[in-house]
Amino acid sequence: MAVDSIPPIILTQLNYLLNHSPHSIKVEQMWSGSKNPSLLDRFTLVIPFCLDYIKWDVIYNAQFPLLAPDIIFGPEDENFRPYPVGKEGDLMPKNSLSDWNYKDPTRLLSLIHELRSLYMVYQKKRVSEVDDERLKFEISTMYSREGIEMHMSSGVDKPEEVKLAVPLLEMDLNKMVAGSSWRHQQKIYLQVIYPVSRKYLAVTSAPRLKLISSPELKDLFSIDEFRLPPWLEGMCMAEYLPTLEEMLESQIRDAVSSIEVRRKFITALAVPFGRPLEADPVFCRKATFLACSGVFTFLVHFTLPLQFPRQQPALTLQSSQHFHSHPGKPIKSAILQDYPWSPRWDVAQMAERIFDYLVEECLNFKKHCNEVLVQQR
Repeated sequence: MAVDSIPPIILTQLNYLLNHSPHSIKVEQMWSGSKNPSLLDRFTLVIPFCLDYIKWDVIYNAQFPLLAPDIIFGPEDENFRPYPVGKEGDLMPKNSLSDWNYKDPTRLLSLIHELRSLYMVYQKKRVSEVDDERLKFEISTMYSREGIEMHMSSGVDKPEEVKLAVPLLEMDLNKMVAGSSWRHQQKIYLQVIYPVSRKYLAVTSAPRLKLISSPELKDLFSIDEFRLPPWLEGMCMAEYLPTLEEMLESQIRDAVSSIEVRRKFITALAVPFGRPLEADPVFCRKATFLACSGVFTFLVHFTLPLQFPRQQPALTLQSSQHFHSHPGKPIKSAILQDYPWSPRWDVAQMAERIFDYLVEECLNFKKHCNEVLVQQR
């Protein structure tokens, strides 16, 4: 983004939106609609919605940057009219467009969030109008849940279906991990997709289900390795969700507890290896130690899996004295995992066995480094 090509008033509004929105909004592209093509006054926002994205064009006017921008919605939302137009003389409620103030850097953020909320209402209304008894029943059982987003998709070349994003767990995941630097609130959702059926079916098929989380949560918990409970015949979503949340909460708590297990292991490594040069203080997933064998000095990188100690750490050796000629990076070993390991050992024994293994393995690594240097001559 060429900052010097964006009018300052527009840039201030845009930066505030990107840096303060609770949603991970991004700019897809910027272009100029001005007589001066070097001034970028229009851009496409990619806005998270219902576990997918909607794209809206924000149209400022570089010649009149004090005016509120126009917003152009996607072609599939041509019926979305967030602000009703009244008759002449009618009193209309204030909104973020009518109450625009170019001096306030928060205005674009307020406008986009207001429109996103109105878009949620619009999509829920579309879903409520679908003539599908099973779908209406399922949604009626979940009305007490807060934060559910819905999206009705249809088109000439694709079947009608309703997508739901159901937030799971009432626990505050951010507060469960001490020292986490997560900027956004971490969430886990169940994506539920119902095909629209406009006729009565004696036997209804299970909806398509998928667990989705905030991307940063992977440092704590792997959604991909979580197995969804089976959907039983005749089941509805109100029956399914409590079982799912109970399983999920149990595994999340185990994942938080495993941080301390990994921390104790890294602490135990300091006995044979000395204090680590670097260590992940929050999730305890990585640590690096300095080691030597005679005059050969090298680093030992530990990468601890989420399933530690059931799964052993991955080790990588990195020479401090041998470098590739191009582009001058230090020579590293392949990932090492073929060493003695048992999850039943205490952390002190784990550390000792790894140290004993590396006493021999570092000689092989030194030989490998020397061979690489010979090949580079």
